[in-house]
Amino acid sequence: MPKSRIRKKADFTPPPAAKQATAIKLGSRGWVAPVMLAFFLIGLAWIVLFYVTEGDLPLKSFGNWNIVVGFGFIASGFGVSTQWK
Repeated sequence: MPKSRIRKKADFTPPPAAKQATAIKLGSRGWVAPVMLAFFLIGLAWIVLFYVTEGDLPLKSFGNWNIVVGFGFIASGFGVSTQWK
């Protein structure tokens, strides 16, 4: 029986230049860290100020809702932190 011919693999040829993937840049996220830290510090300062002044500051009309406002700033900081890359 005759032997079949052995196929030789062709050398690697890179794909054409038109098919090369391009990186998509979404923009700078340099604003995320300062805004996140600002929200954290504002929330912390709000709560500490409320406790130190025994409810007179920052807004006396809010009463104990000042704690919710402080934690709202902190939660906003965590929300902004999801944009960090």
